[in-house]
Amino acid sequence: MGTERQTTRFHLDDLKIPVIQAPMAGGPSTPELAAAVCAAGGLGFLAAGYKTATAMRTDMQKLTSLTDRPFGVNLFVPQPSVLKPDALQRYAGSLAADAERFGVSLGEPRHDDDDWDTKLEVLLDLAPAVVSFTFDFPPSSVVEALKHRGVYVIATVTSRDEALRALAAGADALCVQGPEAGGHRGTFAAAAPPPEVPLHGLLESLSDLEVPLIAAGGIATAEHTRAALAVGATAVQAGTAFLLADEAGTKPAHRAALSSPERFPTTGVTRAFSGRNARGLYNGFMRRHDGEAPYGYPEIHHLTTPLRAAAAAAGDPDWLNLWAGINYRNAAEGPAAAIVASLRP
Repeated sequence: MGTERQTTRFHLDDLKIPVIQAPMAGGPSTPELAAAVCAAGGLGFLAAGYKTATAMRTDMQKLTSLTDRPFGVNLFVPQPSVLKPDALQRYAGSLAADAERFGVSLGEPRHDDDDWDTKLEVLLDLAPAVVSFTFDFPPSSVVEALKHRGVYVIATVTSRDEALRALAAGADALCVQGPEAGGHRGTFAAAAPPPEVPLHGLLESLSDLEVPLIAAGGIATAEHTRAALAVGATAVQAGTAFLLADEAGTKPAHRAALSSPERFPTTGVTRAFSGRNARGLYNGFMRRHDGEAPYGYPEIHHLTTPLRAAAAAAGDPDWLNLWAGINYRNAAEGPAAAIVASLRP
């Protein structure tokens, strides 16, 4: 890996519309969705989380065939295991009845690095315009190697301390994620409650930093975009707003739940599905297991994977992780281009 700094080919100011489609691991983020967002003037993203390096390369090559515009790829940064064996045993026991209900066995609660090293090799080989990181930020040697290939590097942060650590390691921009966001919080600490400072307060607390800020969390309308730009953001990142896009790979049961606010009237933060704090539509699984789920990502994620897959196949949203931000009621069906236009300030 080289360490020489070179001028990056991309900058947030290059976007025609300051809207970024959030990387959503587990299916929603597809090459087709990212390509449509790029074509509409925003920045489309692929989510490499849970995928092999080979699958990530395939997605990147597919996206390159669909667009000649800049796009991003997001990686989960691996961390040491925090799961205690006795807590795992208790939680697995509490899930036994759920597994029996769907006729499946629980998954192997293994700890892995999500194919980290090989994914970095692919990124350095294919050099997408943008790479972002979630759950921590890599060492400066990794960041500098990506920059040497002309990659613009973004850190996902949820506090000032995380922001300063990312900048010290060479981040080009910060994706500032508030508690309003759907899906996993990007908090660096694997076994601690994430900060609850609202997005706008967090943006204001980072306004003295000479770095572009991307606002993430509850961005679902043009008004939300304008409000975030007014407090210092250079661009916004939206995920939930794209879950119902025609090009998204969102599971049918998830799509149906997002369209049923009378059945799922609120969201909640849980670690019951993955062992990490994440916001989703509050459903039966969360009601049953929130109080007993331990911290332990990715072990808990692997433990519950067969159960969630069975629930998805059965079209049962009560046992499925229905990731969504607080403004999920603003999500609308339609082409991604129309959604980008609806977010335009």
